[in-house]
Amino acid sequence: MAKKREEEKLNYQAELRALKTRGPEPLYLLWGPEDYLREQYLLQLKKLCLPEGEDSFSYKRLNGPDLDPKALAQAVDAPPFLTERSLVEIRDADLNRLSAPEDCAKVLSDIPETCTVVFVQSAQFEPDGRLKFIKTLRGTAHELKFTQQSQGMLTDWIARRFAAAGKRIELDAAQRLIFVSGDLMSRLIPEIEKIAAYAPGDVVTQADVDAVADHIPEAVVFEMTELIAQKKVNSAFAVLSELLADRNNEPIMMLAVLGGQMRKLYAARLALEKNLGVKYVMEVSAIKYDYIASRLLSAARGFTLPQLREAVALCAETDYRMKSGGGDARELLKEAVLRIAAGDGHAQNS
Repeated sequence: MAKKREEEKLNYQAELRALKTRGPEPLYLLWGPEDYLREQYLLQLKKLCLPEGEDSFSYKRLNGPDLDPKALAQAVDAPPFLTERSLVEIRDADLNRLSAPEDCAKVLSDIPETCTVVFVQSAQFEPDGRLKFIKTLRGTAHELKFTQQSQGMLTDWIARRFAAAGKRIELDAAQRLIFVSGDLMSRLIPEIEKIAAYAPGDVVTQADVDAVADHIPEAVVFEMTELIAQKKVNSAFAVLSELLADRNNEPIMMLAVLGGQMRKLYAARLALEKNLGVKYVMEVSAIKYDYIASRLLSAARGFTLPQLREAVALCAETDYRMKSGGGDARELLKEAVLRIAAGDGHAQNS
């Protein structure tokens, strides 16, 4: 029976236990941003279907973006050899734009009992639920959206990775790592390896994390707005200069991150004035970790509600100017940060 699609965070360990208890199902749809967990689940599925490993008889792989229904039918109908099941892995097919979706759906509606078909989608894939093929697939497949893990599960996983490297990481250092490098496991693994190799002692500290971990732009912009809230404008501009020095950081993308941060700060400031608390901020701003929401609330104290309302509008105005060719994008971004730091609009709105 197909698993109903859910919006909440995937309980990976529960799904793994269910797989080992029930065994492989005929059809799977694996997608979502947490590609590390997706590949780990696929590995466990392969071990159950192909205990002797991949071979050219019982394992077939079809690569996207299109999906040939004849090739799919041949792979599905091929009987297993020296194993109880066959596995057909379909990698990165563009399920929203198949050239023959009805023919593919017909093949998938009659999968032999000895076969498992698994669609493995990239982290960027998002199924279009309006399409008939997607509706049919979701109605029959065991669909798993691999989402970022909860705060507790992720920090526990980080601790286990460091323990395997002979290190113990402090809780505040683990939280700092998630903040500066993001919460995707595939991104965290190389950072953990670097930090474990760098840390001089047995215990990994926040200082070790800050010394070698790559900082994602969202974290840098967050810290820049914290500096603005603390009236440390020169330090905030030094951070902005470092961001712009990296040619991979496009001004339009950086402005989008800044605009998102100002909207979160506005929600946090509103929460402060209405005594709504951390949970409200996490819900309205889609923040997954309470310590990040707490930092956001702390930064919001450095702004007034009218200042933040004006900052949100300013980011939207600057975005329009950038995209309409109204000036140099880098200078426009600098101007926006300067005006936010100066509290433009506060006087007329207070």
